[in-house]
Amino acid sequence: MSALFPDTDPKAEDVLIRLLRDAPSWRKIEMVDQLNQSVKLLALTGLKKRFPNENEKQLHRRLASLFLGDELASKVYGPMSDES
Repeated sequence: MSALFPDTDPKAEDVLIRLLRDAPSWRKIEMVDQLNQSVKLLALTGLKKRFPNENEKQLHRRLASLFLGDELASKVYGPMSDES
């Protein structure tokens, strides 16, 4: 089996993989949810740096475009506007 993490000792990687395999389903779902929340927070932080003069509503609309694409985000949240 090839290494998933080339910078990690193979024994440590084996332990990590075993722990992940042995984790109950609810814990795996919880970990994925935590990762998704981290991705959302990082993306929103990046948008705040790129668009420092926009309000929270405008930033969340931009976030929707990142996650859903412009077309679907426009259908769901309406077009991007300067007055959002």
